[in-house]
Amino acid sequence: MKVLVDTPIWSLSLRRKPRAENAQIRSELAALVQDGRVAIIGPIRQEVLSGIRERPQFDRLRDHLRAFIDTPVTVEDYEEAATLFNLCRSRGIQGSNTDFLICAIALRNGFSIFSTDGDFALFGSVLPIALHSAVVR
Repeated sequence: MKVLVDTPIWSLSLRRKPRAENAQIRSELAALVQDGRVAIIGPIRQEVLSGIRERPQFDRLRDHLRAFIDTPVTVEDYEEAATLFNLCRSRGIQGSNTDFLICAIALRNGFSIFSTDGDFALFGSVLPIALHSAVVR
């Protein structure tokens, strides 16, 4: 199964100084990359690249991410994201538009979602999404 990797995972693995508590997440992302199981979408790519002040650092990260082809985002994905947003909201659960777009794309493609964002666990109480967790190796 492919895994849609969310912005916080990329940030922990690529942008921040390595910290011991993030080693398991970095290791899991590396294993997913090695297995060819990583999925990314344009909005996540944009979030990861946004806010990088130094152009050489931006260029290096952009070039690194170009190894991953974006999963196409369709009109139906945006419509489904709005449906998922409304369903969760009706149950008192809020989230960002991008988070619900991630859910819609993951559901359509049969992907699991790899994120440290706790909102996805809340969404999972209402939506049939699959969450990926770092495996102890």
